[in-house]
Amino acid sequence: MKAYVIEQPGDAQALQLQDIPSPEPKQDEVQIRVRAFGLNRAETYLRAGKMGEITAPRVPGIEAVGEVIHDPAGVFRTGQRVATAMGGLQFGRNGSYAEQVTVLRDNVVSLDGSTLSWEELAALPEAYLTIWGALDKSLAIQPGQTLLVRGGTSSVGMAAIAYAKARGLTVIATTRSAANSQRLRDMGADQVVIDSGEIAQRVRELAPAGVDAALEVVGAATLRDTLKTVRPFGAVSVIGLLGGAPVLEQLHLMQDLPGAVRLNFFPSGLLGTAAMPLKDSPLAWIAEQVAAKRMPSIRARTFAFDEVRQAHRLMESDRALGKLVVVL
Repeated sequence: MKAYVIEQPGDAQALQLQDIPSPEPKQDEVQIRVRAFGLNRAETYLRAGKMGEITAPRVPGIEAVGEVIHDPAGVFRTGQRVATAMGGLQFGRNGSYAEQVTVLRDNVVSLDGSTLSWEELAALPEAYLTIWGALDKSLAIQPGQTLLVRGGTSSVGMAAIAYAKARGLTVIATTRSAANSQRLRDMGADQVVIDSGEIAQRVRELAPAGVDAALEVVGAATLRDTLKTVRPFGAVSVIGLLGGAPVLEQLHLMQDLPGAVRLNFFPSGLLGTAAMPLKDSPLAWIAEQVAAKRMPSIRARTFAFDEVRQAHRLMESDRALGKLVVVL
């Protein structure tokens, strides 16, 4: 099978298209014919050598959609439409930048019956499964609440806006550029705040008692300010590191952490584990909502398999404003 392989860290040219063997699935695995996959920052970090030394050829990619080739246990049938994300992809096993991928069965979700195209399905798994974990599991969102999405123009931020709105929440989203405001409103944001680095006062004008929950996509750089926007007994979940290293120096528990506000970091590595079995995920429902146009698509652009390098360059330029996907 053909796959993109990284042998040495570098820029987009480090992605080399090669012929490699397709691993046979073990008893707890499923072999999938990849029809499309979404692109993620984690893949650029791996390629650039920011995720440890590359001592052996690595196939990047942490998500994919496609059709089952073989499931030794017979849980999934041959030809069944499925999605997969995480489960060691690109770290402990070959990633999804390939014509075929072998994954842990616990990290496979059925998409039976979905009428969405492969390119639209490819925009869903990693972004929406992460949002499911952060919003439903970590923040326990409820209809009628107000959610702040700090970093709304990232693909996962857009997924958060669309999902929260579909779940009946009021959404305040941030962007550093006023030019992106309409894009966020199109995704479902009720209010858009231009992020100067300090937005707590403006958010408090919109929600005087404080927001019920906040999703922090920017990371440590803006976390102290985000905490100030949340009401007592509200919560903040950090899922992104767009603002730099995940280090918050000299955190003062009494001054920086408002009274009774909960703080956590949600890692998508939990997806498919005993703590978060994907059979419980709303991914099929989300695909149905997008197909019926009750939720907007977060896909920004589609690339062919031989355009992966070009797609990486666009992703690193921060000009995508949505999810980039590759179709095989």
